[in-house]
Amino acid sequence: MSLAPRPPVSPAESSRPAAHEATASHPPDQAPRHNAHWSLGLALAAVGAASFSGKAIIVKLAYRYGVDPVTLIMLRMLFALPLFALMAWWGGRGQAALSGRDWLGVISLGVTGYYLSSFLDFIGLQYITASLERLILYLNPTLVLLLGWLLHGKRLNRVHLAGMAVSYAGILLVFGHEVGAQGPQAALGSLLVFASAVSYAIYLVYSGQMVQRIGSLRLVGLATGIACICCIVQFLLLRPVDVALSVAPQVIWLSVLNATVCTAVPVLLVMMAIERIGPAVTAQTGMIGPLTTIVLGALLLDEPITAWVAAGTVLVLAGIYVFTRRR
Repeated sequence: MSLAPRPPVSPAESSRPAAHEATASHPPDQAPRHNAHWSLGLALAAVGAASFSGKAIIVKLAYRYGVDPVTLIMLRMLFALPLFALMAWWGGRGQAALSGRDWLGVISLGVTGYYLSSFLDFIGLQYITASLERLILYLNPTLVLLLGWLLHGKRLNRVHLAGMAVSYAGILLVFGHEVGAQGPQAALGSLLVFASAVSYAIYLVYSGQMVQRIGSLRLVGLATGIACICCIVQFLLLRPVDVALSVAPQVIWLSVLNATVCTAVPVLLVMMAIERIGPAVTAQTGMIGPLTTIVLGALLLDEPITAWVAAGTVLVLAGIYVFTRRR
C-alpha cells in the first residue's frame, strides 16, 4: 500500500506545526499502518535472504559425511517437491489450464533455471568456500543485464559498468586468494558456480513474459517441480537406490532443512517482501545474504574471515548496491 499524494495546502495550513500538518493530510492510523507494512516487508526480505544463504552452509556440512553431489541434490529436491507442488496448485487455483507452449516454456525454465543451476552449484561447492560461492551467485543482477544487452540490445550506461567493475574486482580478489591457498580446484569450483549463476540468469531473462501469463507463484512451483523430477531421475540413472538408503542420518536431516528452510520458505518470503516493498528494495535488503554466509561459514565450517575475504565482500556489495540502485 502506498500513500496517496497530499493535496495542496492553504497559506493558513502551511503555518501549522509539522505534527498537525501530518494529521491533517492523512487519517490518524494510515501512517502507522504503512510503517508496519514497510517494516514487515523489510523483515521478510532479510529473513528470506538469510535463509537462502544457509543453503551453501548445509551443503558443505553434508559433504563431511561422504555423500556425493548427485545423491545430495536428489535428497534436497525429493523433500522439496511436495512443497513446490503445493505452490503450483495454490498459484493455479481458478486459472486457465496451461497450453502446450506454456508447458514447453515451464519445462525449459525448470531445466535451465533450477535443475542445471542447482546441480552446477552443488558440484562447485565441493571445491570452494561457502563465502566465495555466495559472492559469485550475488553477481546475478549483472549477468541478467549483460544477457539483456547480448540478446535484446539493451543499453549499458556508465553507472552499470562501474558497478559491475567494482563487483567483479571483489570476486577476483577473493578468488585469487582461494586459488593461492587451495590450488586449481578452487578455479574449477569457481567456474562451476559461475556457470550456475549464468544458468539462473538465463531463467530470469526468459521468465518475464511467462510470469505475466502464468503468475509468479504458479511458475516457480511448476518450474522447480520439474527441476526436482530431473534431479530424482538423474539419481535413479546414475546411482543404485541403496546409495540413498545408506547415507548418514545427519545427511537426511540436513537435506530436509535445506529443502524447507533454505529452499521453499525463502521463495515465499521473498515473494511476500516484493509485494510489500517492491523488487528494488528487496534486492537491496538481499545484501544481508553474503554477510550471513560469511558469518555462518566462520562459525559452522571454520572458514577464516581474512582481510582478503572482507575486502572482496565490501567491493562486491558496493558494486551491486550501485548497480541495483541505478536500475
